[in-house]
Amino acid sequence: MSDMSSDKPEDNSFRSDPTDPDSLDRTVAAAAMRLAAEKGWRRVGLLEIARAAGIPLSRFHHRYRGRADVLAAVSRVADATVLAGDVAADPTESARDRLFDVMMRRFDALRPFRDGLRAVLRDLPADPATALAFSCAFGRSMAWMLRAAGIDPDQRGGAALVAGLGTVQARVMRVFLNDDTADLSRTMAALDSALRRAERWGATFCRWSGRRGPHGRGTGPASMASTA
Repeated sequence: MSDMSSDKPEDNSFRSDPTDPDSLDRTVAAAAMRLAAEKGWRRVGLLEIARAAGIPLSRFHHRYRGRADVLAAVSRVADATVLAGDVAADPTESARDRLFDVMMRRFDALRPFRDGLRAVLRDLPADPATALAFSCAFGRSMAWMLRAAGIDPDQRGGAALVAGLGTVQARVMRVFLNDDTADLSRTMAALDSALRRAERWGATFCRWSGRRGPHGRGTGPASMASTA
C-alpha cells in the first residue's frame, strides 16, 4: 500500500491545465469537497464549485452537467491514482489479497477528500436524484478496481462482482470516514472482514444456484484468483 497522504485536499486552483481532463477533475474534486466540508453537501451548487475551482463556466459545463458529475470526478481522481500504479497481477496472490491492496490504495487516495465525503454521505440520502445518477459512475469505478486487481468484470458473472465490490466499498466507507488511525488500521480490518464475508457469500450463492462465474468458475473472489 502506498504511503498515507494528507487529509487536506491540495489546492489546485489556477494550476489546473484546462485541456487535461484529469487535472480538471482534481481541481473540481478538491474545490467541491472543501466546500462540502465547510457548509454541507446539500448547500453546495455547481456555480459555487466552478468559482472556487477557478474554472470558467464555459469550460465547466462541458464536463460537469450536474452534482453527480462532480461526485464522479472525486471517484475518478481516486481511480486514476490506483490505476497509475498498475502492475501485472501476481498469480501467487489470491484475488481477495489483490482486491484488498487495490481498495486500500483507493481509500488512501480518498483521504484528502474525507471531510467533504462525510458531508456527502450525510446529505446524499436527501438527494435521491443525484445518488441515482452517481450510481452509474460508481459502478464503473468498481469495475476498474476489479481490473486493477486482475479480475475481468466484462466476463460472465462480472456484473455480480461489480455489485459485490460496490457493497464492500459502501460498507467500509463508513469506517474509513471515521478512522483516526495514522495507518488506517480500522479501515484495513473492516475491508478484510468485508471481503471475506463477500467471498463466503459468493461461494454459498454459487452452491445454491449452480451459477458459474467467468471461465466456468464460481463468482466468489477466491474463485477468480486465476482469471488475471
